[in-house]
Amino acid sequence: MRELIFLGPPGSGKGTQAARMAEIMKIPHISTGEILRDHVSKQTPLGQQAKTYMDLGDLVPDQLILDMVTHRLSEPDAETGWILDGFPRNVSQAQFVQEHLLSVDEKTGKIPDKDHVWVINLEVPDDVILKRLLVRGREDDHEETILHRLQVYREQTAPLIEFYSSRNQLHHINGDRTMEEVTDSLKEVITS
Repeated sequence: MRELIFLGPPGSGKGTQAARMAEIMKIPHISTGEILRDHVSKQTPLGQQAKTYMDLGDLVPDQLILDMVTHRLSEPDAETGWILDGFPRNVSQAQFVQEHLLSVDEKTGKIPDKDHVWVINLEVPDDVILKRLLVRGREDDHEETILHRLQVYREQTAPLIEFYSSRNQLHHINGDRTMEEVTDSLKEVITS
């Protein structure tokens, strides 16, 4: 079983690289951003609630995300592994993941080994991120919103780097290269 968590600011390439690695490893790519956008487009109650936060560039509250992720990780395709993209976004969510991973597997009665979780931090300079997101052109990608999201990332998500570093689970990858070069670096880290 292989489980990966992709960290990095918005526009760092997490989604692209997570999708590529999921295809290579034959495990699901679980993107909280995509799940949230799907709920917003379908105007579900969760989507309507989440849209308020997303439009401001703020993080969606933990409980909404935790419920969604718990449900998704319990689906059959996630039994052999998964890649989380966009979650966890703060230390309390990371602690939730650690507790979830350390809970007894109901089918086997075994406690999973938390050391098999790989945490990848994609590092990209802010000016590159700003250019990438403005070109991407999503409805919520305006310069002011992007800068706010980067500030929110630093305040709430960046502490995850210390959280996972202290557990020797963190691997830094330079995300300011071609897509293929980043993928090759990821393959090297994961297969080493």
